[in-house]
Amino acid sequence: MKYSGHIVNILNRNIFDGEVIVEGGKINSVHASAAVPENAPYIMPGFIDSHVHIESSMMLPSALAKVVVKSGTIGVVSDPHEIANVLGVDGVDYMIENGKTCMFNFCFGAPSCVPSCSTDIETSGAVINSTQIAEMLKRPEIGYLSEMMNFPGVFSSDPEVMAKIQAAKDCGKPIDGHAPGLLGDDRRRYASAGISTDHECSSIEEARDCILSGMKVLIREGSAARNYDALIHVLREYPDSVMFCTDDCHPDDLVRGHINTIVAEALADGYDLWDVLRAASLNPQLHYNLDWGLLREGDPANFILVDNLSHDFKVLTTVINGEEVYSINNTTPETSNSKSSKDTPAINSAPAETYPNHFLAKPISASDIATVINAGDTIHVIRAFDGSLLTEKESLTVLDDVTSTNEWLSSDIQKIVVYNRYTEGAKPVVAYIRGFGITNGAIAGSVAHDCHNIVAIGSSDEYLLRAINRIVEMKGGQVAICEDEQTEIPLPVAGILSPLDAEEIAHRTLYLHETARRAGCTFNSPFITMAFMSLPVIPKLKLTDRGLFDCSSWQFLEK
Repeated sequence: MKYSGHIVNILNRNIFDGEVIVEGGKINSVHASAAVPENAPYIMPGFIDSHVHIESSMMLPSALAKVVVKSGTIGVVSDPHEIANVLGVDGVDYMIENGKTCMFNFCFGAPSCVPSCSTDIETSGAVINSTQIAEMLKRPEIGYLSEMMNFPGVFSSDPEVMAKIQAAKDCGKPIDGHAPGLLGDDRRRYASAGISTDHECSSIEEARDCILSGMKVLIREGSAARNYDALIHVLREYPDSVMFCTDDCHPDDLVRGHINTIVAEALADGYDLWDVLRAASLNPQLHYNLDWGLLREGDPANFILVDNLSHDFKVLTTVINGEEVYSINNTTPETSNSKSSKDTPAINSAPAETYPNHFLAKPISASDIATVINAGDTIHVIRAFDGSLLTEKESLTVLDDVTSTNEWLSSDIQKIVVYNRYTEGAKPVVAYIRGFGITNGAIAGSVAHDCHNIVAIGSSDEYLLRAINRIVEMKGGQVAICEDEQTEIPLPVAGILSPLDAEEIAHRTLYLHETARRAGCTFNSPFITMAFMSLPVIPKLKLTDRGLFDCSSWQFLEK
């Protein structure tokens, strides 16, 4: 196969007219040619998502591949942390095996924090210890140690934490970080442990401090968390220390674009073409020791063709292992790996009970979430914000008697419920939250980082009960209720993934969001934001299945 065009050499930072000859999935030759018309496409290395939780898309790896190749993505660095919290190492294996059924590049990590913190703080479906981590890191499919969220464990030299870090060092594999807000000596202590990246920086000062400590900064544009505007300036200052990622991205966003949208925005903002392409294509390969191709002779034939190099570029063709998995002239990408999938039945045809899951929760009753608040009581309130995973801690003193379970403190405060789905007989935990704006309905889901217990937010106990019990009935999914209207997505794979394709999941997600909006919710991505309201490793106040947790003081609040 021969491709002619303007060849974009990221390593030498130059463009020349030439031809790329592909044979047997490899690049046989790259040579200059004077016979390339001016309107020929630009040929360049494909984009890489340097940190993504595929599970947040609610898609299987093979379905994600099918949609992101349209945007010029040739591979993802994937942390299977979410499914590991439900199913342990078996969940990681499930993702790896599904990924092998498609023509795409996956670099999976060994999840370092399963659960994300002590089992005294939250209940997960599995625990992965340092011995299991060491065995996983020896496997070729595992390219790195996934984000080390337990930075208190790093600072205290917790034996299990340090054993996991040492296992990665012994294998010569990178260690991803996750430490929002760390500055100065704390940041340097964290980096000196061998941790090499962070995608949680929220300010330019934090990003600079991270890089000066020897770490790479990942600029994230996900569905709920976006830090492009805050961090992009570091690309101009430290182009070799920046990568792009989506982290958590919903299917309705993925069908509109992927890493290409970050590239386009950076180009539109006037950032240097070579710095932008380096962050999108080169830096991830160098950092994670990936051999995914940089348009050199002998490289894997992974590259893309685009119509121009300005901010309004279009991806024309995506080539992976020498095969055109996407062409703008063919609207149906073909990423199936025939060697792996020819005897595999259509995934959508399998009954729900055939998928791996861990779900023991039973339906609840109104008394399980009832609360009594009297005049003079002080309650703690989680303050949530659109577009952020961080929360604030608020306190409210109740002036009037509020004794009915369905009488609310004010129109902008709702109940939030977290319900352990792994332990039969567990009871829901109830707190209060401000920001979502729900006034006449509820939203609920079994996607709740990182342990994926059931989480729900609603304007009345009646709505909350309906939403939670529907999740229980489906053994995983997402539900939105507005008065008598109810929309949902079943998630039979571990209670967090659907076997449907991206377009179908995106279609259903849009209906979910529309129902949530009619219920009064003002957030752009309410389900992703809600999913982080139970994650105790991101400040400041979160609700786990054990209680209301202050992430700053690292302790539960008294009721």
